[in-house]
Amino acid sequence: MQLAQWRKSSYSNNDGGACIEVDDAAPGRVRDSKDPNGPSLAFPPTAWQAFVHATATGEFSH
Repeated sequence: MQLAQWRKSSYSNNDGGACIEVDDAAPGRVRDSKDPNGPSLAFPPTAWQAFVHATATGEFSH
């Protein structure tokens, strides 16, 4: 198993950790940046890619 490679989005403004981190070693794995030793969530890579695409294209915008 490859070690996790956590990173925050370049859009994160370091506002006290109110964001998620993604694991570049396991696409679809995310965690709360405020709790790096806490649990993580894992989504199938295709579901994660669909979420990222929908976010990037404004599908969730009001």
